[in-house]
Amino acid sequence: MAAGPLHVVIIGAGQGGLALLRSLHAMAHVRVVGVADRDPRAPGLALARELGVPTALDFRELVGRPEVDIIVQATPDPTVEAEVARLKWRRAVVVEKEAMRLLLSLVEAEERALRILQAKERERDLVLDSTHDGVLAVNAQGLVTLCNAAAERLLGVRREELLGRPAAQVIPGTRLHEVLRTGQPELNQQQRIGETTIITNRMPVRDEQGRVVGAVAVFRDVTEVRALAEELTDLRETKAMLEAIIYATQDAISVVNEHGIQVLVNPAYCRLTGLRPEEVIGQPATVDIDPTQESVHLQVLRTRKPVRGKIMQVGPKKRQVVVDVAPILVDGQLKGSVGVIHDISEIARLTEELEKTRKMVRRLESKYTFDDIVCISPTMQAAVEQARRAAETPATVLLRGESGTGKELFAHAIHNASGRTGSLVRVNCAAIPDQLLESELFGYADGAFTGARKGGKRGLFEEAEGGTLFLDEIGEMGLPLQAKLLRVLQEKEIRRVGDSRPIPVDVRIIAATNANLEEKIARGEFREDLYYRLNVIPIVIPPLRHRLEDLPELVARFIDRFNREYGRNVQGIDPDALAVLQQYHWPGNVRELENVIGRAMIALDVRETRITRAALPPLSGLPGRAPHPAAMAGAPPAWQGETLEQVVARAERAAIQAALEATGGNKTEAARRLGIAPRTLYYKLERLSLVSRSQTPSPRR
Repeated sequence: MAAGPLHVVIIGAGQGGLALLRSLHAMAHVRVVGVADRDPRAPGLALARELGVPTALDFRELVGRPEVDIIVQATPDPTVEAEVARLKWRRAVVVEKEAMRLLLSLVEAEERALRILQAKERERDLVLDSTHDGVLAVNAQGLVTLCNAAAERLLGVRREELLGRPAAQVIPGTRLHEVLRTGQPELNQQQRIGETTIITNRMPVRDEQGRVVGAVAVFRDVTEVRALAEELTDLRETKAMLEAIIYATQDAISVVNEHGIQVLVNPAYCRLTGLRPEEVIGQPATVDIDPTQESVHLQVLRTRKPVRGKIMQVGPKKRQVVVDVAPILVDGQLKGSVGVIHDISEIARLTEELEKTRKMVRRLESKYTFDDIVCISPTMQAAVEQARRAAETPATVLLRGESGTGKELFAHAIHNASGRTGSLVRVNCAAIPDQLLESELFGYADGAFTGARKGGKRGLFEEAEGGTLFLDEIGEMGLPLQAKLLRVLQEKEIRRVGDSRPIPVDVRIIAATNANLEEKIARGEFREDLYYRLNVIPIVIPPLRHRLEDLPELVARFIDRFNREYGRNVQGIDPDALAVLQQYHWPGNVRELENVIGRAMIALDVRETRITRAALPPLSGLPGRAPHPAAMAGAPPAWQGETLEQVVARAERAAIQAALEATGGNKTEAARRLGIAPRTLYYKLERLSLVSRSQTPSPRR
């Protein structure tokens, strides 16, 4: 029966008593049942209360308890000592503070030594259990003293059933008792344990005097060894097969390890480069190129990404080749790279010509003609006819229309039909800040500003010499830059930033905007004189909802283009799907239609050849969603001799008024039904004079 803990009372809760309380409380076999001190502020009393130990200001309340085994007197008062001796039970032992400290130090030293020994035993067991080989040990009497996890698994017996028992009784076929008797090792011995065959090494354990004090066996399942041998044989056969393939191929192959050292080349490589294997193997990856070229092998090792189609010169004769190199990754670890080298010396001239052609194609700025514009509807035919006439003159053209209607397409077509020999240069005025746009348009002189290119830079006006400059989003250009553009249109000359010398230019201007320039003029955001210079030939491109006759042909052209881009074979669109498209109001115009057709073709199964209604993405104007303003306003207004822009404004005014009436004047709900943001509705109310400026909410700050 295990003994209970020792019950201890501490008299004196000063610093000495505090230290004793901490030490004794940490011991598992000791229980402090009370702490006493006359001073209620003594630190030992405070700690005792935190630990839940009973406290007292009079030691007499504690020392007379019958369960007390030890009384530690941490105060030198002789009257206390006499009183303790009188009140304590006979079996209770009185220990002075210094003696108790000595005992505690001895006990703590013993416990530390025990903890160190236990930690080392746990460490030994962890190491042995981590090994793949089984380890079994017996003492001089043949009793099992050690068995690791691998031994448990191989023997099929739990270690608790082995430890402390004779090995000869619990392990069939063991010869550890023979090793104990003879003192001779038995190495590489085969042993059967049930259905498992193991290879074991049995060795005696000797002390410092050479006496046999035990034996140990280390063993492994021979099945795993055989599997490894078979796997090694398969690897050798695979290696031989791969080498045969590499040597048989007509493409030159070069392999380097993760350090960039050549480890394998095939005969085709040697024929191509003119280098012998012994001149390459073991050398850096740069051995076959001159110092002016970067090794593709090293590039791939650095980035871990493949490189394809790299044109290089290899070998002493500098043969021109195309190199494809890929990293060799094994379980995510980079092991090297392999390169395939194709000889292109005989087609170098064709490659050079092809590159020249590509450069010429890249320089071509204009891609579309009037034949690329779908114009079945009368409104679109009128716009195209007006553009054709404009192309025959050098006059400035102003293209107007909503976003996505094809203003840039018209600019391309006008330029191509104009007969001008220069190129079409495009710039989006809204995408570049005015400070940068000025230097982009007019160029700059050497030293014009910090960071300016030495020798200066030609501007887009000079790049478009003899051709056309397309200024998209012209309404977003700042007023200072508008003044400079106006001067160019009047004087036909530019001045680079930082230079006072005029440079004459012969450039035709095509401007485009989806903004209401007249309103911008009224608000002082656009120069009226520039407006008249640009608005020489105004062309209004109708939105898609006003030219729905063009929609089937537009769909067909998009299908044809996406067939080429996506590698599909879609033949057309189902009538019900086309009907859905014709009912939609297309706020994004042709650009939105292009997006819808592209998404629909992606959604189709590769075996489907027609766009179905189910393949169409959600459209915001379908049933259950906000109707288009024109639908809310009733039939389109009859033409009364106005311009197309005035007709659109009248239709917008009618739709907004109808929405406000339907919602009882609730502008937020009206904006939701119209499918626009509330802020956009307030802007349109102000622009169409449907509300005074004071009623328009100020923007949030």
